[in-house]
Parts: sequence; structure tokens; C-alpha cells
Amino acid sequence: MSESLRVLASRCGALALITAVVGLLPWLSGRDPALSVLRALSAEQEPTREALDAVRGQLGLDAGPVAMLTRWVLGLLRGDLGRSWINGAEVLPSVLSGLGVSLTLMSAALVVVLVVSSALCLPTLLRGARGDAGATTGGAGAALAALPEFLLAAVLLVSLSVWLGWFPPYGWDGPLHLVLPALALGIPGGAVLGTLLNDALPAVFREPWVAVWRSWGCNRSVLVRGVLRRALPPLLPQAGLAVVGLTGGAVAVEAVFAVPGIGRAALGAARAQDVPMLQGCVLALLLLGLLAGAVVGVIRRRMLGPALRDAALSLPPHSRRVPNRLHAAIPLGAAALMAVVIGWGLLRDPLRIDAAARLASPTWAHPLGTDGLGRDVLARVAHGAPATIGVAAAVCASSYLVALAIGFLPDIARGMAEAANAVPPVIAGILVAAVLGPGTFGASLAVALVSWPALAAHAAALVEQTRAATYVNAHRALGASPSRIELRHVLPAVAGPVARNAVLRLPGIALALASLGFLGLGAQPPAPEWGLMLAESLPYIERAPLAALSPAVMLLLVAVLAMSLSALASWTVVFRSQRRQPV
Repeated sequence: MSESLRVLASRCGALALITAVVGLLPWLSGRDPALSVLRALSAEQEPTREALDAVRGQLGLDAGPVAMLTRWVLGLLRGDLGRSWINGAEVLPSVLSGLGVSLTLMSAALVVVLVVSSALCLPTLLRGARGDAGATTGGAGAALAALPEFLLAAVLLVSLSVWLGWFPPYGWDGPLHLVLPALALGIPGGAVLGTLLNDALPAVFREPWVAVWRSWGCNRSVLVRGVLRRALPPLLPQAGLAVVGLTGGAVAVEAVFAVPGIGRAALGAARAQDVPMLQGCVLALLLLGLLAGAVVGVIRRRMLGPALRDAALSLPPHSRRVPNRLHAAIPLGAAALMAVVIGWGLLRDPLRIDAAARLASPTWAHPLGTDGLGRDVLARVAHGAPATIGVAAAVCASSYLVALAIGFLPDIARGMAEAANAVPPVIAGILVAAVLGPGTFGASLAVALVSWPALAAHAAALVEQTRAATYVNAHRALGASPSRIELRHVLPAVAGPVARNAVLRLPGIALALASLGFLGLGAQPPAPEWGLMLAESLPYIERAPLAALSPAVMLLLVAVLAMSLSALASWTVVFRSQRRQPV
């Protein structure tokens, strides 16, 4: 089977699997969808057996899952997605309307992504053009990437809309309504892509061809364009996944600003068990993901040119910058601040309610104030650290291992990653909770199922380029076994960059877990979980900002600590290995 056929087969297989799971939701959940539909149609009607049987007959549930899924597929071939179980309206116009809104929002968010990622990479590009190819810690990008989208949306709503009155707070009625949700979506997404690109640029500036171009007298603009063309191909799959994530993963932002997008429509359909509407929304998101992946694949291959086909690529050297005191001070400062907050807060009771001190400002008795129920914020932040960081780290590690394993099958990984990435974590959480029930394990599994695609796409791109490198081709010609090439050359070149990508996504994984807990699918109140604290404090962010900002700052510290430690360790290892080499 050729490469293109393998990619197509993986895309179609993932599409069919996810669509079938959505279609079988009423039988997987063990709950009677007729009861949900009856309550949505008439909340006052008694759910008698006759009434429920009438609803089942109307929906065709008596025919069984196979018959219903077959009927839906046959309708799909005719361009008919069926009718909503709740309001009886045709699904296709509703899906197209929501998709159009989400695509418009995605386009505006992409502009923000471009601006943020360019701002993060600009200092490295300027230094590299002058001949200084030093690496950076990436702390600024990690901090921006760790910003919770729904918290950022709430802060923008309060500051730029309520206080200053610059933009409308809700709705979808003109260009001004685009600004705040686009900023909330684009800033974290641009930080992720900008940090990854900023991490790749210093090594590219040290490639031999850059010195040759300088010796030929190429100006800085030509040199920068060449470096970007060399550094972007491994990251293009991340860009494609980010595009789809801006559309399908914007459920929280769409909810905050009341944007009638497809993510919000899918969430509403999943809650109401409106299977035809949910199938239509998920199908649209999957097709968008597959289309974005195909376009990115074509662009990537055109950028690499014949070097990829002829196995004539050169790989960038490792970073050679020696860490200084500032690079060591960043993780030490973040770790010290986290240790003080957690150690101080562990001495307090996170569940004690003081009604008289509800939404209190910081005092000695409550150093970070209290939440909406009068509970000590410092105590809840400290007691929530082990569960929040521990579960997120476990999900991150499992996603990393899965991504490495699948990444060595790039043709299969590409299609699977594109399809899985198109499913928002909230929708995945609802599907998993329908089978396993709500809880921490179900939420962790749901987030893990949608966390590996970006890492797998990154790993697949690096595997493909490393296998096409000239030195790997030379080892192959000299008779090295495939297993030796994969273990000694390909794996080391892939594991490090993908691990840094995984660490960068750790705060996002924690937030995805928290959002599922807020929806009743993960950690349950009164658990002192950081994301749950964020969600519970959003209604009071204007009166008690520290209740929401404290867990957000802790997530920022986690991101900065992880990224700076990763960079510091990699530089130290490379520096020591170079000192051992004979001159």
C-alpha cells in the first residue's frame, strides 16, 4: 500500500470510528434518551411508559443501534443529516450556520496567533540574523500558553467590556464582537506555536548552510526567510491541529461570550442527548480537521522539496549555549514561590466555610482572601496542587508515550491525529462519561484521548525528516540494521523536541481536566482542584479577583518551571557532552 493510501485509510478509519461512537451514544450511556427528549419537549409531562414508548417510536430507537446508524449513513450519502430530536429542525442548516460562525471566529483568532507567535520569535530571529544563535528559556511563551482560555475570556470581558466599554460583552452582531473571543483563543494558541518555533530557530541558525549564505553576502531578510522555511516544516502539523483546535475547542470561550458557534452547539446537543445534532457537529469538526491536515501536508512537502523524497535532508545541531545564572534563577524562583504557597496553605483547612468572610479581601487570617462560600483560597490552592499537577502529569506522560509509539508510523499517525484532534475535550469527556460515568479517571481518559494528537503529529513529522537525513541514509547504505537506526539515531532526535512540546501542553491538560470537572464529568465539588476553583470563581472575578487569579498564577508557575527546567537540563547535558569530546 502506497503512502498516500495509508494516510487516506487512517483518516477514513478514524472518521468512521468516532462517528460510530457518537451514533451509538444512547446505547453506550445506559441512559434512556427518550427521557431526555421528553423532558426537553415538555418538562411538565409525566414520564410514563406510554409516553416514553411514543418518543422511542417517533425517534426510531426501537429499531436498534445498527439500524439507526445504517439509516443515518444512507441519509448522509444523500446530503441529509436528519432532524433534531429536540426541536425537529433539520440538522444540516444548523450545522452549517454554527460552522460559519466558528470559521469566522477562527480566522480572527488566527490573526492573533500570527501576531503573538511572531512577537515571541522576533528577538531570536534578530539575534540569529546578527550571528548570535543562542537559545532562550521560553518562559514568556510558556506563561502565555498556560493562560486558561475561559479565565482570559472572563478577564477581557470584565476589563475591556464592562469597565472600559470598548467592546460589546455578548452576542454575535458585527466585527466588534469578534475581538474579545479572538484574543481569548489566539493568545494561548499563538504562545504554543511561537514557543515551539522559537525553540527550533537557534539550531537552524547554526546549520552550515547559514554560514555559507552569510559568506555569500546574503542580506538579513533573505537569511531569515531561509531559516523560517527550514524551521517551519516540522511545526506545520502543529499549526494545522491548532487551526482545528481554534474551531472545535472554543466551547468555553463561545459559552462566555454567547457565540453561536459549532462547539457550543455540539456541547448543547451532547448534554441533551440530541444524537442527530451531535453527529452533524462532530462530523463537521472531523471533516475540517482532515481538510486542514491534508492542506498542511501539501504545504509541508512543497517546503521541504525533493530533499525529503531523496533522503538528502540535514538535521540541525544541538544547542550549545551554556546556561547562566539567570537561566538557573528562573526555575529556582518559581519552585521557591510554589513551595512557600503550598507549604503555607497545607497547614490550613480547605473545606472550612466561614460565611461571615464570604468573598473577603486578603487578610492575615486569609492571605489570599476567600471564595464565594467563604473558604480559604490559600488552603484550597495548596491542597489542590497534588491532585491537579499529579493527574495532569500522568496524562501528559501517557500522551507522550503514545505519541512516540504512533509517531514511528507517520502515515497512520497523521490521519488518526487529525481526526482525534477535531473532537473537543468537552465532547470527548461526555462520551467517556457516558460509558464509565463521571469521575477523575473518566475525565483523565477523555483528556488523554485528545491530548496525544498534537504530540503524535510533531513526532511523525520529526521521524519522517530524520529518516530522510543524509547521515541516516549513509548508515543505511553501510548496512546498519533498521532497528539500530531507529533506536540510535531516529529516537534521540525525536524524543527531546516532543518532550518539550508535551511539557508546554501540561497546563492546558490541567485546564482541560478542570473544565470537565466543572461540567460534572471529572473532579466533583468540594474538591480543591485548581481548574474547578477557576470555574467556581468566575462569577465573582470582579469582587474577589484573587480567588480566580491564584490558581491561574500557580498554573503559570508550573508552566514556567517546567519549560525552564527542560531548557536548562538540555543545555547542561549538551555542554557536558561537548566538554568530554577531544579537541
